[in-house]
Amino acid sequence: MAEPGRPRPTVAGPDDLAPEADLEVVVGALRDLHPVDEEQRRLRDEMLAFAAAHPDALLRSCGAGHFTGSALVVDDDGQRVLVLFHTKLQRWLQPGGHLDGDANLAASALREATEETGIDGLRVVLPAVDLDIHEVRPPAEAPHLHLDVRFVVLAPPGAAVVGNHESEELRWVTRAELPALGADPGLLRLADRGLELAARTRR
Repeated sequence: MAEPGRPRPTVAGPDDLAPEADLEVVVGALRDLHPVDEEQRRLRDEMLAFAAAHPDALLRSCGAGHFTGSALVVDDDGQRVLVLFHTKLQRWLQPGGHLDGDANLAASALREATEETGIDGLRVVLPAVDLDIHEVRPPAEAPHLHLDVRFVVLAPPGAAVVGNHESEELRWVTRAELPALGADPGLLRLADRGLELAARTRR
C-alpha cells in the first residue's frame, strides 16, 4: 500500500520514457518528490536553487556542476545490487552518468544502467528514491558538482552482465558486502532505500 501523501511506485521500460529537453522538467520532478527526511529535503532545495542559477545544468559543459542520473540495479531475487569499479574515478559505484541534455531523469538513469551493465530488459521504478550532491575530480577536468537523482532499476531473471569501457569490473553484492568495497555513505543509503523499495515494488 502506498504511504499517505506519497505516489505509488510505478515501473517503466525504455519505451515508456520519452526524452525531454527542458530543464523545467527536472524542476517539476524535484518539486513533486516527497523527501523522506530533512536531509533529502535540503538536497532537493539545493538542486532547485542550482537549476534556477544555471540554465545549462542539463549539460556537462556547465562548469560549476550538472545534473546526473544513476541507478541502483537490483537482481531478480531482490537481495543483491550491481556495482562497478569506475575506470576514471577508481571507486566502486552504482551505474550512472550525465544527462547530456535529456531532462527525463528516469530515462537517463535507465539508459546509463543499460549501457554500463549491458543487461537487456532493465526496468526503472518511479519516482526517484534518493538525491545526492557530491564533488567529483575526474582526471584532466576541474572539480565540479554532480547533482545526482537516483532510481531503483530492476534486473530480469538470469540477467547477463556485459559492461563497457567505463568500468574495470562489475560485481553483484549484498548490502552487507558494500562497506568492505569502500562504498561511501551515499551509496550505502541508496542501497538501504533502494532494496526496500524494490521489495515493495515486487509484492
